[in-house]
Amino acid sequence: MNAPAPKPWIMAIAPYVPGRATTDDGRKAAKLSSNENPLGTSPKAREAFMAHAGDLERYPDAGATIVREAIAEKFGLDPARIIYGNGSDEVLHLAAGAFAGPDDEVIYVRYGFAVYEIATRRVGATPVIAPDKDYATDVDAILAAVTDRTRIVFVANPNNPTGTFAPRSEIARLHAGLPGHVLLVLDQAYAEYIDAADDDGGMELAKTATNVLVTRTFSKIHGLAAERIGWGYAHPDIVTAMHRIRLPFSITIAGQHAAVAALGDQAFVDHTREHNKRWRAWFAGEIAKLGNAGLRAIPSEANFVLVVFEGALTAETAYKGLMDAGFIVRWLPGQGLAQGLRITIGTEEETRGVAAALRALATA
Repeated sequence: MNAPAPKPWIMAIAPYVPGRATTDDGRKAAKLSSNENPLGTSPKAREAFMAHAGDLERYPDAGATIVREAIAEKFGLDPARIIYGNGSDEVLHLAAGAFAGPDDEVIYVRYGFAVYEIATRRVGATPVIAPDKDYATDVDAILAAVTDRTRIVFVANPNNPTGTFAPRSEIARLHAGLPGHVLLVLDQAYAEYIDAADDDGGMELAKTATNVLVTRTFSKIHGLAAERIGWGYAHPDIVTAMHRIRLPFSITIAGQHAAVAALGDQAFVDHTREHNKRWRAWFAGEIAKLGNAGLRAIPSEANFVLVVFEGALTAETAYKGLMDAGFIVRWLPGQGLAQGLRITIGTEEETRGVAAALRALATA
């Protein structure tokens, strides 16, 4: 029987698997699997969202004008050069859709964000995986992988799911080593967790370079994951091409107003950053105490810690044991991380609880 046949590169995609919210037996547990903000959402953003609950019959502004203007004012950018989408995921897909296709290559690092492979294969391009350096981005490995077919390089900084961070000097070296026709996409979903003095310089590059796109999201530190609001900044020619394939109404009316209010609530952002910094350091210290049991925390600059298991206790056993104890974390064998668990920094109670549960498993 004849039937529509999907393109072979589509069937090669492994669908994205989100972090779980319930245990195998259906119990609700402490969700430390999706890097959500444990402190919730800015009260100002929540109020702005609720104020527009009566606008359900109207299409949102397709230009997301108030969001672009607020972002531009906050970061000193040109609003005309801001691209926006349904989460930064859409912006990443727009980059692949506009600048790569069959016979092209797209580079990303081993243990990189799962969406990079999906976006690459979706347009028929070939994924090229650059080796890591102890779970971190290796600039030399990326540059060595570049060929005349390379069209895009995706780099998350801090990286997801490892939490590692490439400093300004390495990002500058990477950009300097790339041919001008290669688009460098710097995925800064977790940038707000970095101290301002440690900024990787990506946004400054995007202001002047013709081949740099920086992406950001409101899902993480701003706590607006449910509304799916992402954005990016690049040269006008890059943004113009991406706009041609962008969804026309990708950010809701209430979401746009919530995003503007979230940008204006710096106190909430600062509080979230300090909470995360304190409890991330504490949690990493607790993992260090379990070194004799083979547990190691990869140094992180994000709102999670990747714990690798190099002893008798395996990541899979720990994943199931933590679930039994009421904590859901992220096990990523599909991304080559069968030996690791990505654990979101939660509330104080959640962070202390998951550390205690890991300790019990490791010392049993």
